[in-house]
Amino acid sequence: QVQLVESGGGLVQAGGSLRLSCAATELAISSNVMAWFRQAPGKEREFVAAITWNGDRTSYGDSVKGRFTISRDNSKNTVSLQLNSLKPEDTAVYYCAAKASSSPSSSYTRYDYWGQGTQVTVSS
Repeated sequence: QVQLVESGGGLVQAGGSLRLSCAATELAISSNVMAWFRQAPGKEREFVAAITWNGDRTSYGDSVKGRFTISRDNSKNTVSLQLNSLKPEDTAVYYCAAKASSSPSSSYTRYDYWGQGTQVTVSS
């Protein structure tokens, strides 16, 4: 069964850091593209970052560029998101996602598999 499980969320003050991890089944981690999205109450699900299978290409949403870093370790079946310089507007549930096709996408509708999410709360 394809399964993604996020962890590492929590409460942090503005300017602080968190590292989120996504534990994936072998089938999930072999997907061509892995990504992180986030969704705050009352808002659309927002693209955060994506990474190709071999890690040679990454992309980031404009709001997190320069602050967040996505990485993957296929041998350990993990995808990570390093969140630095956190802002209150980063508060959201963060989701790990997998996409079967090879082209990265910022549209959540293009992803095939999803984790249940982990809450990140940034206080001012």
